Amino acid sequence: MPSTQLLVIGAGPGGYTAAFHAADLGLAVTLVDNGPALGGVCLNRGCIPSKALLHAARIINDAAAAEKIGLKFGPAELDVAKLRTWKNAVTAKLTGGLAQLAQMRKITVIRGQARCLNAHTARITASAGGSEHVSFEHAIIATGSRPVALPLMPASARVWDSTGALDFPDVPASLLVIGGGYIGLELGSAYSAFGSEVSVVEALPQILAGADKDLADILIRRLNQEFKAVMTATRVVKAAEAADGIEVTFQNDKGEERQERYAQVLVAAGRRPNVDELGLETTKVQLTENGFIEVDSQRRTDEKTIYAIGDVTGNPMLAHKASAEAKAAVEAIAGREGDYAPRCIPSVIYTDPELAWCGLTEQQARTQGMNIAVSKFPWAASGRAMATGRTDGMTKLIADTRTGRIIGVGIVGAGAGELIAEGAVAVETGLKAEDLALTIHPHPTLSETLMEAAQGLFGQPVHLIRPKK
Repeated sequence: MPSTQLLVIGAGPGGYTAAFHAADLGLAVTLVDNGPALGGVCLNRGCIPSKALLHAARIINDAAAAEKIGLKFGPAELDVAKLRTWKNAVTAKLTGGLAQLAQMRKITVIRGQARCLNAHTARITASAGGSEHVSFEHAIIATGSRPVALPLMPASARVWDSTGALDFPDVPASLLVIGGGYIGLELGSAYSAFGSEVSVVEALPQILAGADKDLADILIRRLNQEFKAVMTATRVVKAAEAADGIEVTFQNDKGEERQERYAQVLVAAGRRPNVDELGLETTKVQLTENGFIEVDSQRRTDEKTIYAIGDVTGNPMLAHKASAEAKAAVEAIAGREGDYAPRCIPSVIYTDPELAWCGLTEQQARTQGMNIAVSKFPWAASGRAMATGRTDGMTKLIADTRTGRIIGVGIVGAGAGELIAEGAVAVETGLKAEDLALTIHPHPTLSETLMEAAQGLFGQPVHLIRPKK
């Protein structure tokens, strides 16, 4: 029976990071994944292909907006097949690079499904056929998650999950997005730019419920212009296939019902962990009531030889969170001290404008009863935002008045996903607002909005007038 020091189950951002880091530390590693290429959902069916489509959508939007400053382009002509080929080429280049990195690190890569038989043995069923038992000293479960299916939706090619939408088979005349979270809004934004008439339905009173409302409202105003409808506090209660689309029945929070027909429906109502086929019942691994794997601060399960990282351990289901957990787990396996205890995990919604935040939101801080100071810098006062025609933004800092430290940062605007990294450094390192206010930022840049927001905490923003108290 083959043996390995570390068996990694799943080759997404968490899994391959764990495998690579362990190999770099000198461990013998076997990496098992049932997909056709390394990279998991993120690289093959999620983060990367969606950003490729969103990039194309941004070009279309920017070209349309350029007319306001005297540059006129003709209407965009979309070649669906060529755009799909380009998107797939981006993915293929990245997955090919991962395969080379695994080979250079002498990692044993197996295409197939791994199932635990006990705390030290797994049965691996190869995708090409056949199976074998592999013994391991330690294992890391990094099998990710999959889209939640809605039982009320008909089994139809007219109903997509996120994977189906990212395959980009065509541009439907009308598209209903079920779910007002980041996946639904990103894909809805892309298809809207490509020409679909997009509607979004969300059961909660507000889309983007995880972000502070003042930041989310800036994005929501833009989405209300782009989308045909944004329906909140509304549920889908019935759906049936018709000759030319999907007939959907909505019910609002008052119990009122109405029907609409859509050429295509995208179900983006959340994700669930992939734990079903792992044989965890043969181990001491415990699950939460929501089906996630319970882990400690080093990502160790109740079975001391088995660790778990990424989506299977719960929210936030983000690739960079999985990668950070991967390194923490491998460090623990290698006998090094240290826990996974980040102060913040940045979140980014890659719509246009982008919305990003890290640390505590204002709402979370106030709910916890903290004494905080909040400063907001509107991008309408930013020279760089004016020069690029993108004043639809805001930078927001939240500081603990007791310590002066920055505990939360929120940014909405073009490129917010890049700018939030400075906020994450500030929160993670416990940077004081005064330090950020005194740090010279280049001019003219959008990064200056962080400095000016910090200056605003002391009543000293150069480009704003603070009312006297």
